[in-house]
Amino acid sequence: MRALAAYLVFISHYEYTFDKNFSHSLQRFFLEFHIGVTIFFVLSGFLIAFRYYDNFQLTKDWFKQYLKNRVARIYPMYFLITAAAFVVYYFTRDPAIVNGFPSAVGLFFMHITFVRGFFHQLVFTGVAQGWSLTVEECFYFSAPIIFLIIHKYRKYYLQIISLTAFGFLMVLICRNINWYSFFGDFTFMMLYTFFGRCFEFFVGIKLALMVRSKGFHRTNKLKFTYIGFFLIFFCVWMMSLLPIPAGWSAGLHNPFGIIINNYLLAMSIATFFYGLITETTVMKNVLATPFVELLGKSSYIFYLIHLGFMYVFIYNGINWLNDKTFVLYDNWGVDWHSPFEYDWLNIIYAFVLLNVVSVILFKFIEEPLNHFIRKSDFLVKAKSKQ
Repeated sequence: MRALAAYLVFISHYEYTFDKNFSHSLQRFFLEFHIGVTIFFVLSGFLIAFRYYDNFQLTKDWFKQYLKNRVARIYPMYFLITAAAFVVYYFTRDPAIVNGFPSAVGLFFMHITFVRGFFHQLVFTGVAQGWSLTVEECFYFSAPIIFLIIHKYRKYYLQIISLTAFGFLMVLICRNINWYSFFGDFTFMMLYTFFGRCFEFFVGIKLALMVRSKGFHRTNKLKFTYIGFFLIFFCVWMMSLLPIPAGWSAGLHNPFGIIINNYLLAMSIATFFYGLITETTVMKNVLATPFVELLGKSSYIFYLIHLGFMYVFIYNGINWLNDKTFVLYDNWGVDWHSPFEYDWLNIIYAFVLLNVVSVILFKFIEEPLNHFIRKSDFLVKAKSKQ
């Protein structure tokens, strides 16, 4: 599912390449494939609750071990790719990486501490898509408190309302402060901060607790899997019909788009997940194959590199190959088409190469670093082997 989510986001970012091949309505449909981010958030809520709800403790030692596991999973590749982006900025001075921020070093610090995600002006700097990790980290830190309140009081909606209300309050307080649009406006808060998107995580938590209470009984019924799948893309279609507000880029940013994406879509995704967990389907079997699992494991890296310097490097490399191909054709005296002259085909090449790079980085950097941190004395002294 992580791989599918990452690929949907990739399509949403490069749908413009197919402008000449698709109708306007189909282009708008692909533009709303940012839903991969919502899939990530619902999945995170599900996995963290499924793994930790029954054993969480509000103790220093438990939280250190929990934080160690989260750091091992998320931080090494994020840090390395972010550092690489700022190294690239040192040589290229690409303005998109800093977006007018006066200190690249200061901005780098804001990135590696995840705080840039609270500033509208800075949210797409550096590794642009990394903004979602600020939302994820907010959830990771608050999850034990959320679990405690659910465990004691079963208060789901009160927590959602409280967190969203806090986000609205922060916008009201900060929207007139000229500080790189800290908490920006209501649209920014609802789409790019944990306070606006908390419902998606709570839906995942609710699904995890429901599955744990009922177990993993599987049936041959196809109801939830395919109904959920249909509802997901029905939400995409509805967003594609909405007018795009001035200054924004998708139907997602329309007030009705926010409601569809943050609430209706999240519930549709949870329905789909429940079907995958409890039903035996062709889709389930395909997603469980070893090759797709490998793509899923490396999809975090794919997500981090599909925009930015790595894609630019691949894109420039493809253009270089195109130029060299035509030079070769000239030397041969032939008038052939180059396999690199079509933008839509080059996107497919880039997609494949990004996956190859992601798998290599996962196997040789991310996975070893993950294991190293988990076995190290970072935060919590590793248990010695008996």
